[in-house]
Amino acid sequence: MDWKRSKNQVLSVVLLLATAGCATTSPETAQTAKDSAPVAAVPFVSENDSPAPVAATAAKPERSKPHATFDEQAASGNSDIWTRIRAGFSIPPLDSPLVEREAQWFANNPEYMARMMERAKLYLYYIVDEVDKRGMPMEIALLPAIESAYKANAYSRARASGLWQFIPSTGRLYGLKANWWYDGRRDVQASTQAALDYLEKLYNDFDGDWHLAISAYNAGEGRVMRAREQNRRKGKPDSYTDLKQLKAETRHYVPKLMAMVSIVADPAKYGVKLADIPNEPYFARVETGSQVDLGIVAKLVDLSVDDLQDINPGYRRWATDPNGPHHLLVPADKKEALIEGLNNLPEAERIQWQHHAVKRGETLHEIGRRYGLNIETLRTANNMRSNLLRVGQDLLIPISARPLTVAAVRTTYRSTASHGEAIIHRVRRGDTLSSIARRYNVMVRQLAKWNFMSVNGVLRMGQRLKIWPNGAPTAAIDNPTPNG
Repeated sequence: MDWKRSKNQVLSVVLLLATAGCATTSPETAQTAKDSAPVAAVPFVSENDSPAPVAATAAKPERSKPHATFDEQAASGNSDIWTRIRAGFSIPPLDSPLVEREAQWFANNPEYMARMMERAKLYLYYIVDEVDKRGMPMEIALLPAIESAYKANAYSRARASGLWQFIPSTGRLYGLKANWWYDGRRDVQASTQAALDYLEKLYNDFDGDWHLAISAYNAGEGRVMRAREQNRRKGKPDSYTDLKQLKAETRHYVPKLMAMVSIVADPAKYGVKLADIPNEPYFARVETGSQVDLGIVAKLVDLSVDDLQDINPGYRRWATDPNGPHHLLVPADKKEALIEGLNNLPEAERIQWQHHAVKRGETLHEIGRRYGLNIETLRTANNMRSNLLRVGQDLLIPISARPLTVAAVRTTYRSTASHGEAIIHRVRRGDTLSSIARRYNVMVRQLAKWNFMSVNGVLRMGQRLKIWPNGAPTAAIDNPTPNG
């Protein structure tokens, strides 16, 4: 699909975009066994420097060369994602010795490549399909390999997050919502759309030069524009490879991408075995209509919460955002099961909202402790801009069927009694987690974990708690792993 540039496009002077702090690692210094190498971040935005979001009517770049569409490939029997990607390569080769050096680094680190491609299995089809819909070069679909190694919860020292490594300010400019419940920078679909919008804008700003556009994605528009202007004043060329004043990270950034392109184009040359990734959707999107508990959803579709989180990394807590988005991604073959499960979900299993009338002297902190919630959750649920309360004010309190901590979100939600039969305790008036734990001689934290609760969670009259006096069940709740 050919795109024409807008004749009336206003050339704005783009302010400084400083480089984000997630350093690109050179082949000489790269760590060979860690997922954090090599990762480069999306541009850091200073207080006086913001990229303008792409306009809804912005013209889109012309293709360097045509490539087969998804339907054409399906008709020809291409069922492998790599074949589809190769067919869409159209960015001119980069004349730089760094490309081969970076390619050799990837080739010499097969374990790193294997981990990265294993993660890519979840997201690559979606990214490729969206790139294809816009008629953009397929090289762009490999950019998350450089940004985050396809790690959807990647987080840099510059606070860049997600597959495409948006920092908060750039994310906001491109419509990525972020709060205590949800971070759109980690949302696979939302962040991909935002990144492609940004890259389209950069392509137009740099007169249809993808090398410059991609370098600006890393270094910032202003920095690349100033470097080009400096070269022009000195009578020097202003192509990407001529901008020697750019930081080393940016000088290596485009070569890294083109190195990955070289490997995908000819894996045998580099002795690399690409993962088998079919040219078909890995996940499907299901509209939930309201806030849902991730643990309950995982049970409905027979998934671990870990697996559900892997394709829904935008949701940061035990449930989706009460104010939306109201959708979830599930493996494509689980879509109908989730739709049916949500339609048949008993009311008691849904997230419940309790009302609390504010009493004299109460604070948000005290109310939060009572219900096992933090202040930000209470403010978000009640659309509050401050912590001020008035006597008699009615607060909405989200009460899950299974209150979960952040750590609990990563559990597999399996519980077995391999250490003996569990005792069932029915909660009576006056019971607390502490009093129940003392009665059965177990730790409060253990009791909370066994029942998928916060240690500050609220007990309900008649609630059934499982207790293993002789030891924990085999599927204990894991601690969350760090993003790096």
